[in-house]
Amino acid sequence: MGEIHVANRYDLVIFDFDGTLADSLTWFRGELGDLADKHGLPPICEARAEALRGLTPKAIMDELDIPAWKIPFIAADVRARAAENIDKIHLFDGVRDLIENLSAQNVELAVVSSNGETAVKAVLGDALTRHFSQFACGAALFGKAPVFRKVIKRAGTTPQRTLCVGDEIRDIEAAREAGCAAGAVDWGFATPAVLDAQKPDFLFTRAREISDSLSHKQATASSL
Repeated sequence: MGEIHVANRYDLVIFDFDGTLADSLTWFRGELGDLADKHGLPPICEARAEALRGLTPKAIMDELDIPAWKIPFIAADVRARAAENIDKIHLFDGVRDLIENLSAQNVELAVVSSNGETAVKAVLGDALTRHFSQFACGAALFGKAPVFRKVIKRAGTTPQRTLCVGDEIRDIEAAREAGCAAGAVDWGFATPAVLDAQKPDFLFTRAREISDSLSHKQATASSL
């Protein structure tokens, strides 16, 4: 008679934060007008903001006429604003259970985010923060792959045993550049259609699907 054993497909899951674990987009849209004025961007109405979700990162920069040199300054401004508005940023439904389930499966967890560590930990709360072994925050918007490699090395695993989960095209691209499995969530910034076009290894529609993707059953023979 055979026995079914469940083994983890991945040792490490690296999460993006904004748009993946936390609903920052709702808060961020309220900041868009002031950000555009401060950094000399064209006006961004609600319809235009929604349309940006269906564009690639380069197309977004072209649409808003943002030169590359401005990106670090805008990102720093957004981080500072997030730290001051932690009470307006909340975890998505199912994320708390997801983190606890993954931890119970003995999967190592990490966050790699362009947001600041103080804000990330504050939104997660002390109980969930304890489930994460690494926080690599303040990462460059388009420089996550080298950070992924450092996190993987510290975790003592390999890219092949690592799943990176994010909500944008750049998260998928960074995962592939680092040699990891790329998981995309359809509840964040980029639309499901634009994410699906990138052919990620996984396209998640619910948080619980992430923990389900980590395990696969192995049948082994055993004697009666």
